[in-house]
Amino acid sequence: MTMNSIVTPPQNRDVFTGRRQVRMDPAMLAETLGREADVAAAENPGFLPRLVGHFHALSGNLGGQVLTFTLTIAAALIASMPLIWIGGSDLWRAASALFGGALGSGPAIAETLVQMVPLLIAGLAVAVAFHASLFNIGVEGQLVFGGLVAGVAGASLDLPPALLMLVCIFAGMAGGAVFALIPALLKAYRGAHEVVTTIMMNFVAVAISEYAVSPTGPFVAADQPSATERVPDLARLPVIWEGTRLHAGLLVALAAVIVIMWVLYRTPAGFRLRLTGANQGAARASGVSIARVTILAMLASGALAGLAGAVQVLGVYGRFYAAFSPGYGFDAIAVALLGALSPVGVIASAFFFAVLHAGSVPLQAVAGISREMVGVVSGLVVAFVAAQPAALRLLSAMRRRFAGAMPPDGLAETEVSK
Repeated sequence: MTMNSIVTPPQNRDVFTGRRQVRMDPAMLAETLGREADVAAAENPGFLPRLVGHFHALSGNLGGQVLTFTLTIAAALIASMPLIWIGGSDLWRAASALFGGALGSGPAIAETLVQMVPLLIAGLAVAVAFHASLFNIGVEGQLVFGGLVAGVAGASLDLPPALLMLVCIFAGMAGGAVFALIPALLKAYRGAHEVVTTIMMNFVAVAISEYAVSPTGPFVAADQPSATERVPDLARLPVIWEGTRLHAGLLVALAAVIVIMWVLYRTPAGFRLRLTGANQGAARASGVSIARVTILAMLASGALAGLAGAVQVLGVYGRFYAAFSPGYGFDAIAVALLGALSPVGVIASAFFFAVLHAGSVPLQAVAGISREMVGVVSGLVVAFVAAQPAALRLLSAMRRRFAGAMPPDGLAETEVSK
């Protein structure tokens, strides 16, 4: 046998030649990530790596995703029933008010989709960071600051309407990325935990936005306190359902889903990001720069959060308000977890939470239940999602114990014959 007779398999040739890969085989990606997730669970017992590893293992099974999604929602709704009963309301009346108010008519569905748009984009922002084992709790502050930058740009720049719309969108994304940059650098080069730094940046973003549109602030409108001047109507996102508030931000959100899916599952950068989230040791041994991946993942997450703020400003309000977000960035954490960090799963998850938001007012008006019950359901969803890895390990241990207690088939037959 000569050296020339040794042929590298065609599907793996780019892996061994050292050339920069443009695309890796999807089966190879799934196999590698599944293997690295198992190693990560054994070597790194931290909660976040275990949760990310659980979602990596789940991501290749559509049936598992659907079953987990359905069971989690059902468990959260069932667990909230005693609270509804204690509140003195009939369960059927509460369910009719909630889901009828969100899905009972065309305008109601349109309003639900309006609520879905920022949740979907912000959920993608959280999911991208989670894929790199980064817990970006600062999405709310990045969303607010991105909305502020987009509102200021729309009110200050004199550009053609179509160009001004694009400038506002990219300005919002840049604003969100800037607010994610500081936690990213601290995490990459000083090891500061991103949960602490992103929470701190939330307060900074809210303080800056409130000052910017305060009565003495530099960007406050002449006719509206706590807001910027209006963005020109032609530079706003157009309405796509006449007679409702549903705007083209829904199309922007769906386009963001497609882009994130392509980047995560069809590019070397996405593979490095997911490999880093599955096992940093394996990623480092493969030549991946953990610091670079950390910074890029946080910047991408912040840019998506800023995009959510810009879309709200351009599509719903037409200007930036100091309190324009009711907490979309915090709800996005539950959206990303319920969607199993999958871009497609985040669509379904965002729609569910949008139903809760849109139906909260009828829930209070018709059933007499405080709209804060929606926050209770959201918290239960997060609790049940976070408990999934532990529950699966418990079931696996019980199954192994039960299998060990069963006698072998041959021995059982021998005992019966005696």
